[in-house]
This record gives sequence, C-alpha cells and structure tokens, in this order.
Amino acid sequence: MAAKSKTGKDTETVELTESDTELTDSNTDTRAGAATRQPQHSFLSRLYTGTGAFEVVGRRKLWFGISGAIMAIAILSIIIRGFTFGIDFKGGTTVSMPAQGGASRVEVHQVEEVFSKTLGKSPESVVAVGKGSSATVQIRSETLSNEQTEKLRNALFDTFQPKGDNGKPSKSAISDAAVSETWGGQITKKAVIALVVFLALVAVYITMRYERYMTISALAAMVFDITVTAGVYSLVGFEVTPATVIGLLTILGFSIYDTVIVFDKVEENTNGFQHTTRRTFAEEANLAVNQTFMRSINTSLISVLPVLALMVVAVWLLGVGTLKDLALVQLIGIIVGTYSSIFFATPLLVTMRERTELVRTHTRRVLKRRAAGSSAGSAAKEDAGKAEPEEATEAPRVPTEASAKETAEPATTNKPAPGARPVRPTGTRRPTGKRNVGKR
Repeated sequence: MAAKSKTGKDTETVELTESDTELTDSNTDTRAGAATRQPQHSFLSRLYTGTGAFEVVGRRKLWFGISGAIMAIAILSIIIRGFTFGIDFKGGTTVSMPAQGGASRVEVHQVEEVFSKTLGKSPESVVAVGKGSSATVQIRSETLSNEQTEKLRNALFDTFQPKGDNGKPSKSAISDAAVSETWGGQITKKAVIALVVFLALVAVYITMRYERYMTISALAAMVFDITVTAGVYSLVGFEVTPATVIGLLTILGFSIYDTVIVFDKVEENTNGFQHTTRRTFAEEANLAVNQTFMRSINTSLISVLPVLALMVVAVWLLGVGTLKDLALVQLIGIIVGTYSSIFFATPLLVTMRERTELVRTHTRRVLKRRAAGSSAGSAAKEDAGKAEPEEATEAPRVPTEASAKETAEPATTNKPAPGARPVRPTGTRRPTGKRNVGKR
C-alpha cells in the first residue's frame, strides 16, 4: 500500500494484518484444493461420454483369462455331457393330444402311466405345452411301429376322452408323427455348408474393408460365440432342435455386426497413428472401445427386447416349442456376442498388431517422449524447490506503531464524532457567484 511521508515522497509499505493473512491462506487453500481435486464423474457419465476411463485393452490378460476359462468350461461340457438332441436329430415318434380331457384337465403323470401300461416301457418325455384351451400334451418316445402307435392312441382316447374341434370326444384329436433321424442329419449338413460360406464371405469383406488382423480377430470372436453358446446348451441340458441350428446362424450375423462397429471406430482412431506421439496404438484402440460402449449396449438392448417378447409369446401364450428354442439361442448368442466384440476381439487385435515392427517402433517413440517430458517436469520441480528457501529468507516488514498510527489517522479524521457540527475543510473557497462581477 502506498503512503505519503513528511518529505513528500511516496514510499511503499507492506501491511500484514491478521485478516489479510487469513484471507491469503484461505485463497491459497482454495487454489490448492482446486488443483488437487479432479472432477469426479459417475459411472454412467463415463460410460456415456466414452472418454477412455474404462481400461479394457490395458487389462487384456485378465479378459483373455476369463474368456479362456469360459471357453474351456464350454468345451469340457460338450465333450463330457454332450447334447440333448431333439427328435428331429435322434428320430422317434411323437404323439400329441389336447390337455383338456372329457371331464378334467389331463396331467402329465397320468399320461406317463397310460403309456407305460399300454406299451410296457416308459416314454422319453411327456410335456404340457401352452395354456388354456390351446394347451396340449406332447409325448415323445423311440420309434414305434404302426400297431404300437394305434394301440397307444386307443388307450389315450379311452382314458381321457379328448375333444375335437366340434367340442365332442374324438379320436382324431390325438395325432402322431414319426420322424427319421436322417432328416436331422440333412439339416445339420446344410447348416455346416451355410456356416462355411458365411465365414468365407465375412473374411473377404473384412480383409478388403479393413485388414487381415481384424479378419482373424472377428473370425476368432465368432468361433468363441458358437462354442460358448453350444456349451451353454450342453451344460444346462437345453434340447437341440432345427430351430437351435437356425438360431446359431442368426447370432453369427449379430456377432459380426457388433464386432465391425467396434473395428470401424478402431480404424478411425488409429488411422495415421504412426505420425503422432500422443497415444500408443493400444491406447487409441482402448479409446475406440470406450467410445462404442453405449452403441454396443444400445444395439444389444434393442436386439434383446424382441427376443424376450418372442419368448413370452412362445412360452406363456402360445406354447410353441419351436419359437422358444429359436428365442433361447438368440438370447444367449446376443449376450455372448456383445461380450466377445468388446472384451475379446479388440484386445486380440491389439495383441497381434503389437507384434508388428510399425506398432512396436511407434510405442517406443511415445514412451520415450513421455519419459523426456516427465524428466523435464521433475527437473523443473527440483529447481523450484531450490529457489524457495532463497525467496523465503527475506522476511516481510512488520508494520511499526508509527506507521500504523499514520495509516489510521485519515480514517479517524474522516469520521466526525456523533452530534458534532460539520467542519468546513480549510484551504477552500466558497463559491459566491460574484467572481467576475464588474469585469467586462
């Protein structure tokens, strides 16, 4: 603060009062807190903005371990437990009848008893499908002869009196069908041919559109999806039907679609990466995965909703087993496909690309630049630390009693005592308005 001395010269004095010290300390603490406190974003905010906060590629060893464990369990289940094939693959006879009998509803255990007493053996399965008036009871067994089938139909009609379309008991309400196992084999053969053609077309497209490393990663992700989905069917014991095979081919399309979405962003971020040293190839790929998180999640949710609706209609309303099998394999495939496109395909791509000389050289350049920057920052901090004691040797001048009185006097003279008459300032002339009177 500048104060005027008796000699008329301006001198600078440093006034340190208790209030000023407290204000300075509070401002310092505020600036320090603002510098140390980083903005904390919520999980959903980081997921939506896609700023690279989720480390996926950097922890690819963890995701490879999880993926390997899942795939190992699936393969072991397929080898040890095998599959529960439907009648279309094993062959056999199916008998169907309305679940509403003549006087009461037909129960599953009653049908099993009638089958065992009539043919002297147990059926493979007896299930009730659907609800209400459209509910049916389906019996599946090994292949029966025409005599055995007719004998079983007569026994079922005599016991339960199922009603036909006209509302009266009718033997024609009981239907039967014999399925040969060769039909399931033909379906499987055609499905394998379709799978090979699909994989070949996918490989050609990705290689022409992107690169061969992305082709290998995408095909590996699809193999992962098929193996895990088949392993779930084997582990849980879901029945494998022709609808299951169709569903497997369907989820391959979803898997490659979601993988291409992520790869397209990776290709966009890494285009010309060797000309900059801001991020490594792995960091650019990780940023791409973060930026496509919400897109992958939204795509999966939009795909899952109609599948769930299909399952509700198939299981609780219509009781159509084919729709249930188709929806079930699609639901599992969508979940597995979303996981593989994010946590398996992209980390595998980065692992293969890091083995190339171009990516290795670029990564060394980025790390070298960061090391130089960190060493320069450490040297600057060290120099600043050495300069601090020298600046601190000059102690602030403490205000003396005379300077405090001199500073306080103007404040006291400017404030008149309560009730006192105002004092006219000395050295001033009161304007009279007659200053130029008489002068012409």
